Amino acid sequence: SETNSRRAVNRGYLGELLRLYQDWHRNDVSNNYIYIRRGLLLCLKYITNIQLGRETFLGSRGMEILFTSVQDCLSCKNLDPIVTTATHILRKCYPKEHLPLVTVRSSYSFPLPGNANAEPLCEGSEGKWLKGDSESEGEEEAEKDWDNEDVESKEEDCDLETDLNKLRSRPVLDRPEQELEKYEALCAELSQNFQELEFESEKKKSLEDRTENLLSARSHFIPSASSVKHPNCRWRNQSVTEMGPDPGKQDFKIPLQSWGKKDESIWDKNDEKRYIAEAWDKGFCEEEDPSRSHVFALCPLPKDAAWYKKMFYPHCEASINPSPEGRLESSDLVRNLLEKHQGDIPFHSPCFYAARAKCVKSIPGYRELAFPDFWGHQPPPQSKPLLERKHGIQRDKVLDDVRRLIQPGDVIGRTVFDLDDPSGSSPAAPGCLTFFSKFESGNLRKAIQVREFEYDLVMNADVNSNQHLQWFYFEVRGMKEVTSPETVLFSVGMQLVMYSLREALQGRPGWIRAGQEICYYKNHYHCRAAAGGGARGRFYYTLTFSIKFPHKDDVCYLAYHYPYTYSTMMSHLDILEQNRNPKKVYWRQQTLCQTIGGNPCPLLTITAMPESKNRDDLEQFCNRPYVFLTARVHPGESNSSWVMKGTLEFLVSSDPIAELLRKCFIFKIVPMLNPDGVINGNLRCSLSGDDLNRQWLTPSSQLHPTIYHAKGLLYYLRSVGRAPLVFCDYHGHSQKKNVFLYGCSIKETLWQAGCMVDTTVVTEDVGYRTLPKILDKVAPAFVMNSCSFLVEKSRASTARVVVWKEMGVLRSYTMESTYCSCSHGLYRVSKSKS
Repeated sequence: SETNSRRAVNRGYLGELLRLYQDWHRNDVSNNYIYIRRGLLLCLKYITNIQLGRETFLGSRGMEILFTSVQDCLSCKNLDPIVTTATHILRKCYPKEHLPLVTVRSSYSFPLPGNANAEPLCEGSEGKWLKGDSESEGEEEAEKDWDNEDVESKEEDCDLETDLNKLRSRPVLDRPEQELEKYEALCAELSQNFQELEFESEKKKSLEDRTENLLSARSHFIPSASSVKHPNCRWRNQSVTEMGPDPGKQDFKIPLQSWGKKDESIWDKNDEKRYIAEAWDKGFCEEEDPSRSHVFALCPLPKDAAWYKKMFYPHCEASINPSPEGRLESSDLVRNLLEKHQGDIPFHSPCFYAARAKCVKSIPGYRELAFPDFWGHQPPPQSKPLLERKHGIQRDKVLDDVRRLIQPGDVIGRTVFDLDDPSGSSPAAPGCLTFFSKFESGNLRKAIQVREFEYDLVMNADVNSNQHLQWFYFEVRGMKEVTSPETVLFSVGMQLVMYSLREALQGRPGWIRAGQEICYYKNHYHCRAAAGGGARGRFYYTLTFSIKFPHKDDVCYLAYHYPYTYSTMMSHLDILEQNRNPKKVYWRQQTLCQTIGGNPCPLLTITAMPESKNRDDLEQFCNRPYVFLTARVHPGESNSSWVMKGTLEFLVSSDPIAELLRKCFIFKIVPMLNPDGVINGNLRCSLSGDDLNRQWLTPSSQLHPTIYHAKGLLYYLRSVGRAPLVFCDYHGHSQKKNVFLYGCSIKETLWQAGCMVDTTVVTEDVGYRTLPKILDKVAPAFVMNSCSFLVEKSRASTARVVVWKEMGVLRSYTMESTYCSCSHGLYRVSKSKS
């Protein structure tokens, strides 16, 4: 008890316990009295549960005593009980520190519409790295991911909605009914007098016409990096409109290329080369701010370009001109790079990507492209077994942290990258890695060199927030010979993938799973008390991994998961639009709304062209039921965008099943609900600091425009008797494997909560189970047993529940896709035997 622990400290027992433990440790050479030694440690553990006990433990040199004794026990597996308990005490008593940051709030802030001084805290669910202090005795900590829909059954039962009236109620419209009329422009396919269908291929505009159209399109003002105030990066003179342009208007177009052959995905190489040259020399999108009329730099290319000049471009060495910052901006080099790129990455074009990236509006005013997103990447040639966790890895990493405290002699402590510093980093030191993350979807706030091959990395919180620190994406360069010791990176997160520029230029462009000795544990940092209350007492977690880079003087990118940027999506839509067969596939791309950051949120309509222009075929076209799909409401769930990418490619393909689906349904798709969050490297929130998937009950047209207008479009469809047959919101899951659905059921919720259900009164169509059962039969990655159809109180404001309740959509789902692997069937991945 606390009383006994306090009494033990006041009477000097803690120091005596340490001396007794030392004596038993020195004399029990045969390890015959392990349980006595552990019993002494347990007494210390209980005493150090209180603040006074921890302070006395530190004052009695307890950290040094236990750390030294543990080193003698690591080689003997029989002593694991002692090592585990001692490590637990060391972790608990490690002096608490604040993160090495000026403030835990994001380096970026965004003045919200209507209140330029507002700095809201994120109201979304807490991330696992900021949970309260709860310890477990075992080596592993059973962390719970509150970011995902699944929770333990015991807590599900407590959270279930058991009020039948609330489950069955149909809330009133959250806006004036006359406002719904404006969404008619987004549903032109419903008009009986629909005259926009064309049965001939559209006339292909010349490159000059397309470029002129783009350059004449004016976009919202976005400040340049020079107009941004450090360290908070507030935008100045920013005018934010409520909705942006009319949602019925067509989205702007970029200069697109004609395909080489009709209905085939073949580039005209001569046109593409010309397009690349013009685009890179002129830029793709003129902004109102003259200072943003710049050429994008390919940030990965190293200062010393000799290795790739000699290997790939011996004829163009003279054209390579490093900028003062060491980042190449030569259009000749870009052209030469792209000429060597054979375009064998499906549905990707570097020039299309650069064109779209030029129009993106970000808080930092990104001027550089990450090489993997620009160049493209292919999937791995084969599956990779899961990394088997090394025994005792967590305690080893904790002991490494303790070693810093008690043996500080070899700790360098040099900051090598700092987002809060206007210069971005300290001068590069010999033999030191160089970090960079100021590109689309990038996230790295600070890098500190701890030892020669060890770095502490701190992630940036979501914009206008002081939490959500899991997503990371950054560049590393300056690595030594391959035979050097492994580099150790400490960060906040869970897993990583790596992309090597050298491998890409040698014909192997792809992200690979990387890292050894991966471990995730609670560290000794904790939050400062925020000025307005905030996150006092919360803890952070560390992801630690060792990585050996494949080449010397390479440029590598490390990320939490396979990145999928906003520009990637927009350029992908451009390519799909050109790649489809216009005689068979009806494709309409519009802008649902403008985000508060000034980026267009695209809305797609995909279905089959009518068989003919006669009345029956047009009626069949107009009367097809809707399927409404959304994705990427959480920026860090990039896997949901990859699933959406596959969905779109399939829907416009010539696959017989895709053709049948197009003839049977009209697909309304919002492929990215949170463009601003994706662009600015957020994990969970939008620029308002809100979790958008918790705003569906009462979304704000100013703060949550994508949700407000997506819901408005759903309201409109319901008002004209065309509520979707299926609604599905794509997400990513960081703890469960496979793919599965969450749906909504009144009966299953009441039964799970232990409520008596009168089946004569509560009737329910079981059709909500049909789609999951079909997927379980035909989709190798899908698992029916992981699905849940319970309605929780805490999920009342999510898309799944709101669309089910307010729009009356029986088949309203959240689809979760794993970040890691599948545990059964065709895609099952086993652990490595190494």
